[in-house]
Amino acid sequence: MGAVGQNRSLLNKPAPAITQTSLDNQRIDLGALRGRVVLLNFWATWCAPCQIEMPRFMQWQEKYKADGLSIVGVSMDDDAETVKMYLRKKSLNYPVLMGDEKLGLAYRGVLGLPVTYLIDRQGVVRERYEGETHLDAMESAIRRLLKAQ
Repeated sequence: MGAVGQNRSLLNKPAPAITQTSLDNQRIDLGALRGRVVLLNFWATWCAPCQIEMPRFMQWQEKYKADGLSIVGVSMDDDAETVKMYLRKKSLNYPVLMGDEKLGLAYRGVLGLPVTYLIDRQGVVRERYEGETHLDAMESAIRRLLKAQ
């Protein structure tokens, strides 16, 4: 739970820039989300723990959006069409980008999935979760970051 081992390197540092068009043609600029708490989730269609998290992320997007939460998914799948088909079935309420090795490396290596970062209102990485995560602990961290101004 929370940050682990050698992957602490991004904690308390500015989140690496992401400027990209999502699969539903939204322009996503992580820098433009300053002032909001961002849950940045690296996932894949074949990842079972990722699929378990998604319904909760959708609930949080609804529950906390007005308080300043933005959720952004980053699919690490190889094929955008596969992801688009998956997203049509799931009807996600947050944007999903296609990730690649370069983006994974910017976030200090995304080897196992899911990997989720919580980024505070100033654009600083405050939490990193890897693998199956205790979602209640993640939600508590989100609430804590939303209260901080």
